[in-house]
Amino acid sequence: MRPNPTGGLAHYTVTRREYGRRFALFTRNILPLFLARRTRGLLGGLLLFALAQATSMAQSSPEEVVFRAVGGELHGFLWKPEGPGPFPAIVWNHGSEKLPGAQPVLAKFYTAHSYVFFVPHRRGQGCSPGEYIQDLIAQTPPGERARRMVELQQAEVDDVIAGLNYLRSQRFVDPRHIVISGCSYGGIQTLLTGERDLGVVALVPFAPGAMSWEQNVPLQDRLVRAVDMAKAPVFLLQAENDYSLAPSRALSKEANKKEKNFQSKVYPVFGNTHQEGHWGFCSSATDVWGNDVLAFLEMQMKASR
Repeated sequence: MRPNPTGGLAHYTVTRREYGRRFALFTRNILPLFLARRTRGLLGGLLLFALAQATSMAQSSPEEVVFRAVGGELHGFLWKPEGPGPFPAIVWNHGSEKLPGAQPVLAKFYTAHSYVFFVPHRRGQGCSPGEYIQDLIAQTPPGERARRMVELQQAEVDDVIAGLNYLRSQRFVDPRHIVISGCSYGGIQTLLTGERDLGVVALVPFAPGAMSWEQNVPLQDRLVRAVDMAKAPVFLLQAENDYSLAPSRALSKEANKKEKNFQSKVYPVFGNTHQEGHWGFCSSATDVWGNDVLAFLEMQMKASR
C-alpha cells in the first residue's frame, strides 16, 4: 500500500487499484489507436466495440480504500462518476450484515446521476478489523442487550465521521454537498451522525431500527432524541412490508412536534417478505424511491448554495 496524495486525513489506497487505473488508461487511450491502424472493416469494428465494453466495465469497479479512524484503520469502497468533478457525494451506511460489500446496485444508481458513492465499513464488518457488533450484543446478558446495542451504535458514529472526513478530503468531491444515508443499522447511524454539526446537506435514513424497534425501548428514545437534534433536513423511507413501521410513525410525530425539517414516506409493499421489504427495498428498489430521493437531494443542494 502507498500514501494517497490527495491530502486531508491520512489514508491509503490499495496498490492493485492503481494498476487497474493505469491499465484502463492504456486500453482507453493507446490500444484503440493500435487496433484502428492494424484492423479494418467489420473485424476492427467488433474489436473496438468489445474493447469499449470491457473498458467501461473496468471503470465501473470501486476503489478499495483504507482510512484512519479513532480506533485504527478502516476500509471501504469508493465509486466515482466519469469526469474530474467536483461531485456531490453520498456516504452510505451499511446495515448489520457481517459482509456489507461494495453495494454495486446503489453505486450504479448514484454514479449515473453524478454522485460519488462511498461505502465505509464500520469496525468488525466487511474489510474492517474489530469485533463484530452482533457478536458483542450476543455476548451481553439478555436483559442488557437493548442498552448495549445502543451504546455500540453510538460508538460507531466515530467510524462514520472518519469516513465522512476521508471523503471530504478527496479532490473530486464537493465538500459542501455531502449526504449521509443508510439502511437499518445504517439508518440508525445516519440519524445519530446527523446530530453532529458536520456540514452535511441532508440525511436519508432507510428503515432506521425497524427490525429492533419493538423490542428496544432505549433505541426508540435515542432515535427520538436524534431527530430533535438533527442538524440537516431528513427524508426517512420505508416499505409497507418492513418489519415495523413504528420508526416512520414515531419519528415523524416527534419531528412535527419540534417543527424539524423532516419528511417521511411509506412506499407500497416491495417483494414478498419482511426482509425484502426491509433490506431489499433499501438496496435494490431504486426504481421505486430513486426519483423521490434525487428530487429531495436536489432541493437541499440548491438551498445550500
